Amino acid sequence: MALAAWRFPDENGDPLGVRADMPAPQVACCGLKVAAKPEDWMALVPDDLPGDAPRAAYLRQELRLLHASFARAPLLGSLLDPARSLKNDLATSSFDTLRDLLGRALATERPATLWGQASELQDDSWDLALTAKGLLDAARLLDGRYHLVVTNVPYLSRGKQLDALKDYCETHYPEAKNDLANVFLERCLELSREQGAGVVQIVMPQNWLFLTSYKKQRESLLKSVQWNLLARLGPGAFETISGEVVQAILLTQTKAPAVEGFQLRGVDASPPKVVLDKAALLRSGHVVALSQRGQLGNPDAVIVLADSNQTARLGEVAVVRGGTTTGDAPLFRRTFWELDETRGAWARQQGPVSQVADFTGREYLLLWEDGQGRLAARAGGQGATVAGRDCWNKQGLAIGKTGSLAVTRYTGEVFENVAFVLIPKKQAQLPAIWAFCSSPQFSEAVRSVNQALCVDPGYYEMALFDLGHWQQIAAERYPNGLPKPYSDDPTQWLFHGHPKPATDPLQVAVARLTGYRWPADTDTAMELADEARTWVTRCDQLAEHTDDDGIVCLSSVRGEPAAHDRLLKLLIAAWETVQPGSWKPAVLDKLLAEADCAGKGLDIWLRDKFFEQHAKRFHHRPFIWHVWDGLKDGFAALVNCHQLDGKKLERLIHTYVGDWIRQQEAGVRDAADGAPQRLAAAQDLKRRLELILDGEPPYDIFVRWKPLAEQPIGWNPDLNDGVRLNIRPFMTAEVLRHNKKPKLNITWDKDRGKDVESAPWFKVFGGERINDHHLSPADKRAARAKAGRS
Repeated sequence: MALAAWRFPDENGDPLGVRADMPAPQVACCGLKVAAKPEDWMALVPDDLPGDAPRAAYLRQELRLLHASFARAPLLGSLLDPARSLKNDLATSSFDTLRDLLGRALATERPATLWGQASELQDDSWDLALTAKGLLDAARLLDGRYHLVVTNVPYLSRGKQLDALKDYCETHYPEAKNDLANVFLERCLELSREQGAGVVQIVMPQNWLFLTSYKKQRESLLKSVQWNLLARLGPGAFETISGEVVQAILLTQTKAPAVEGFQLRGVDASPPKVVLDKAALLRSGHVVALSQRGQLGNPDAVIVLADSNQTARLGEVAVVRGGTTTGDAPLFRRTFWELDETRGAWARQQGPVSQVADFTGREYLLLWEDGQGRLAARAGGQGATVAGRDCWNKQGLAIGKTGSLAVTRYTGEVFENVAFVLIPKKQAQLPAIWAFCSSPQFSEAVRSVNQALCVDPGYYEMALFDLGHWQQIAAERYPNGLPKPYSDDPTQWLFHGHPKPATDPLQVAVARLTGYRWPADTDTAMELADEARTWVTRCDQLAEHTDDDGIVCLSSVRGEPAAHDRLLKLLIAAWETVQPGSWKPAVLDKLLAEADCAGKGLDIWLRDKFFEQHAKRFHHRPFIWHVWDGLKDGFAALVNCHQLDGKKLERLIHTYVGDWIRQQEAGVRDAADGAPQRLAAAQDLKRRLELILDGEPPYDIFVRWKPLAEQPIGWNPDLNDGVRLNIRPFMTAEVLRHNKKPKLNITWDKDRGKDVESAPWFKVFGGERINDHHLSPADKRAARAKAGRS
């Protein structure tokens, strides 16, 4: 503050400089390392201190205690409290005597005289005296009590602290021990003067205002000190720290109990992203005034800068629950398009919510096995938790637990713990709650309670909610009740399956061409809106365009038309059967432009763009595989992996690739341009596909959760194992269109977590979840024979 005062300009704009009446700053470092022994410090006091030999012994003892007090200075810094170790309060003559003694030692020429006696004061001793004097000054400052304590404290959570620091904080600041910042807040209050004469102004993380682990400290401080001003700074409050790393507050407190009626003032400077804008809002932003004692009435004494007397809380009309964790997502979770049957052992799972929408987050299935399988067996001690059962089969909302707190409708499924589920206590109030939660006011209400990136369920229930207000809005917005389930997004199991209204018509059309059908298209029991049922019915009109074996060649092979011709006919039918005359060339132009293929044809899109876009659209778990020989004018086929068993792979090899080879052989005989290259590439593709069919390493499939006797032999995949594992032989053989550049974002790295001891490969891999492993067909057959399996 003194340095800032020196830079303060005068009336002419020039720095004032050091004024004659300005006292010298009292500065001391309290983190100096004490390397010397206590005896070395004690030796600084001469034996024949003039006039008082007992005084010399007392001063040596004081130096020894000072040494002991600062032994942990590099660790504790200004958390040190000299009064806990020194005999006196450093206000007596012993301090002045010691300081004078050490000052003389430093001021004397070397070799020097100390107290009138010749002294062999060498460099080491001079350094000892310098350090001792500095720490004596630090001890005096740390023992003082101040009118104003201002600081940006260090932030360090308890889990990252050294054991010695943990022990110190737990011993002296038990209510604040969870973060060093909170410990320093208590320390700053200790350094303040009593009876309202001392003020602390501090910058620190915000999470302690709402986390349950700080409840006792909040209650204590709300009762014992006055909260003058609380400013939320939010992310980006520091020019040198970017992003969401630190969400800070600026807190001003006076060391005196808050009397009845004392008001806590608050200002929210978190919305601006730029430091200067935050500073401007701190100076001129709206200031709220709330009863400080009223904050004690909030659940867990959470600090809320809103008047809770004006309305109710969301928890009065609804409950919020956390969901299921598997502890092994690659084993227990799949996207629905990886499997044929989306029921039975696999339960539909409400997943992450990334945007506010009526129905989203419906991509995944959970291996639930009616609660009788491996997941239920692992729950409660083996890395899995089955929670939220009281929400299943009920209507409510699913809430994304991070970021913007996006919300969608919930329809009773098992739900993953990346989303929380809100269930109304009265179903009739669901429209009002949905109207509120789908509005920006919902996030604001929750963030007024908890500003953490990830918000736990209980804090949603603390959000203020005006039921009557939102019932009026819901009545206007939903006069016929909330909409029934519907989606045009092909990554949602609610999707009806028709290309025309789809968010990605070309991808849907290709999937239908190769024989894929969406769950809503096959499950008549699924609850859907009437409009969705209409689209499902219209899908039947496209059946004649579906391939019979799930293999569609890009060029004409085996007497079948080329893929782009077949796809065009399906698209025309999709439009014309809905509205005759609606298909025009401009429709195709628009579809291709939206698919990043403007000005080109369907054949070019299928060849160059489809597979990359397909993999990206379906979360890098593609179910239509683009098999090719590496030449743009060579053999290529789109294959529905759901139908690609061993017999279909043989058909691909011998019927389709075989026919293409015969075409190229004829071309070679006729000296057609490029025929030799196409023939060689096709023959090499045939060889690679045969390696996959045989399944010798490294073209085998390894499933880490299956014992050796249950591993697939050759190309005989189990769809339930998922695309990630089953596509590996095709990627290893490099027969997929975008296998190299750009490469598919699929890897077989070690999965997170440790396997349970009952896992088949636990002993082999030491509990690690290894996927990069190969087994020969011979070993698999031997294991099957030993297990009595065919």
